[in-house]
Amino acid sequence: MHRAQVIGNATATVKHPTLVGQKLLIVQPLRADGHRPDGDPLLVVDAVGAGAGQRVLITSDGRAARRLLKTDATPVRWTTIGIEDELQDDEGHP
Repeated sequence: MHRAQVIGNATATVKHPTLVGQKLLIVQPLRADGHRPDGDPLLVVDAVGAGAGQRVLITSDGRAARRLLKTDATPVRWTTIGIEDELQDDEGHP
């Protein structure tokens, strides 16, 4: 499981049949500090309804991808598994 920042959506006119109807996101993995980039951006299948600018948890768990897509054979490697809550200070400000 890794933290990442959603930096955009992806569309594809030609894609693997298991991706038809799936929302694709481009995410930037983050280092443990949650701020600095960690590697190149990744293409992920969105399972949680995340949007641009949100921080998400992503996984490369193949079993989770197969369960999400309801298939035993898919090229999907990364999927979202959660959206981080926004932290607030004691006065309720982000």
